[in-house]
Amino acid sequence: KNKKILKNINLKFTGKKMTALVGHSGAGKSTILNLIPRFYNVNSGDIKIDNKSIYQSSIHSLRKNISLVSQDTTLFDDTVKNNIAYANLNASMEEIIDAAKQSFADEFINRLPNKYDTIIGENGVRLSGGEKQRLSIARALLKKSPIILLDEATSSLDADTEHKIQKAIAYLVQGRTTIVIAHRLSTIINSEKIIVLNSGKIENEGSHEELLKKSNIYKNFYEQQIKRQ
Repeated sequence: KNKKILKNINLKFTGKKMTALVGHSGAGKSTILNLIPRFYNVNSGDIKIDNKSIYQSSIHSLRKNISLVSQDTTLFDDTVKNNIAYANLNASMEEIIDAAKQSFADEFINRLPNKYDTIIGENGVRLSGGEKQRLSIARALLKKSPIILLDEATSSLDADTEHKIQKAIAYLVQGRTTIVIAHRLSTIINSEKIIVLNSGKIENEGSHEELLKKSNIYKNFYEQQIKRQ
């Protein structure tokens, strides 16, 4: 309760660009991501979108403009169609299918016994991790929100599924303000800016090339990634 997770954090995320958060486990990456849609409130300081404090907006209007794609996709014991449409209840079937195609979910949906009308079980128990994540991306595409929060944890997926999810994410983030907790080299290198966090503080920020020269944490992170490839 009295422990400060983030200390003197002052960050600016450029509109319609991707910013990556990098750092060891417990550095504060998820906390920053969770503060933006107000899953937690700050004790001091402020968070502003277009110079307006998020605390002056209703939670509903704030979250309406944000899509969160993470490892922990919440799915319902309902049809595939309704699970995607959860992001936009007024969406037409054509829009739902379009979002599924763009997220590469369409290919596995069409192999299901009742395709888009297949009941997927509680929390998508009948689907694999990669399939759940593609449904999560389809939801975000259907929502068309200007801000994307991405906990891009794809470490447990096979190479083919991971490649499809990367392509779907690339499609999703085009022209949108994106904040990503980066786990993969491709995301990091393609980011407009990379912020290196360490124990709740900003250790460094800059481009991939700049950070290789000035941040030991980033350099080690990068070298570990190369070894895994």
